[in-house]
Amino acid sequence: MGRRAAAEFLGTAFLLAAVVGSGIMGERVAIALLANTLSTGTALAVLILTFGPISGAHFNPAVSWMAAWQGSLSWRAVPAYVLAQIAGAFAGVAAAHAMFGEPVFFASRHVRSGNAQLFSEFIATFGLIWVILSCARVRASAVPFAVGAYIASAYWFTASTSFANPAVTLARSASDTFAGIRPMDAPGFIAAQLLGAAAAAIVFRWFSPAFKEAEARRGG
Repeated sequence: MGRRAAAEFLGTAFLLAAVVGSGIMGERVAIALLANTLSTGTALAVLILTFGPISGAHFNPAVSWMAAWQGSLSWRAVPAYVLAQIAGAFAGVAAAHAMFGEPVFFASRHVRSGNAQLFSEFIATFGLIWVILSCARVRASAVPFAVGAYIASAYWFTASTSFANPAVTLARSASDTFAGIRPMDAPGFIAAQLLGAAAAAIVFRWFSPAFKEAEARRGG
């Protein structure tokens, strides 16, 4: 019962964070964020479907670290994954800039500082890791759609617009666009993201017996 109550608490907390947070964000920015949301959420779902069978489609050092901690990825593979993700993130930024005639890389001046932004990244990453772990446990085929939908939603209910990814954060510091982040703000984001991922993995492990009970009921 403790785990059931905790699940209701977390679910309701995220629901209200989405409802109220998106309302606040909608009053502040609209069209630019909407375009960013639609592209990112749909692209993420498609890319996970495309590359998932090959690498697991982590695209995120926090996800790779969590996968290694959970035992689904070798720790020896983590450095290669992280380096590839960071290199790919910068390559993607360069490609986007080239398509729109911008300099290949230019340091962002988009200020994203303060405790609200850092807490947003903790929440965004906690939710992302939780979605991945829980969906992978009960319905792996739903992971691409769940992750895409979650990130699209988190764009609107977090003050930081849900980076939730250390590689993405580093690369976006080299883009002085709507999607950018000042290089000096990036380390705080990354620390918050790693803490959020660790918290989600720890809490999920505590919830594991509840998932086992649910699986046993379905099996019966």
